[in-house]
Amino acid sequence: MDHQITIDHAHTNKLLLLEDDWSLVDGLSYSLKKNGFDVDIARTLEEAKKFLLHGEYDLLLLDITLPDGSGFEICEYVRGHGNQVPIIFLTALDEEVNVIRGLDCGGDDYITKPFKLGELCSRIRALLRRAGMSKESEASRLCRGDITIDLLASRALLRGVPLELTGAEYKLLCLLVRNADRTVTREVIFNELWDGAGNFVDDNTLSVYIRRLREKIESDPSHPDHLLTVRGFGYQWKEVQI
Repeated sequence: MDHQITIDHAHTNKLLLLEDDWSLVDGLSYSLKKNGFDVDIARTLEEAKKFLLHGEYDLLLLDITLPDGSGFEICEYVRGHGNQVPIIFLTALDEEVNVIRGLDCGGDDYITKPFKLGELCSRIRALLRRAGMSKESEASRLCRGDITIDLLASRALLRGVPLELTGAEYKLLCLLVRNADRTVTREVIFNELWDGAGNFVDDNTLSVYIRRLREKIESDPSHPDHLLTVRGFGYQWKEVQI
């Protein structure tokens, strides 16, 4: 299985530069490092793939014309493996067909040689900011099968339709969905949802909440597909689509 590329803003932003023109590489690599970026350099498609298999990058800078192919191939390779790392194409070919192909295959931006380093760094930082905001947006939502929970708005949607939930029902749903396909014990539910507020809740009360939640979520509450009882232990949110 190929290594997944992730974006981690806790470290210096790491870039992969795929460029075979050494007259450009030396100066560009030096300038990027001087601007606070950590840079790995590949000269061919094969070298780039090896870097991608063994390293994690925050952004890719891809030349289009290479000795063993084109930067489009690396872009398609990365996107084909589900990686959404930002990609900027570096090209001396400013023909419209190349720009369109670069964007169509998953590129985020392009810059035509010769370019000013300040402009390139600005483009890089803009894409890194956008990627960071996208990650934060993803972290504010829980998506499990039919259910989407918007944590910022404190609301849940079933197949895109908002659910009318009480505060306790919403908290219970969040706890179960966060732990999808794992059994959440009654004790954990009591501790997480009610004990902290000083309210005593017994098994019967919890059963009532579970039943009410099923009535709002399940197609057939008597034969639930999502909110399952694990006898003797607790409850489990089953991640299925119906």
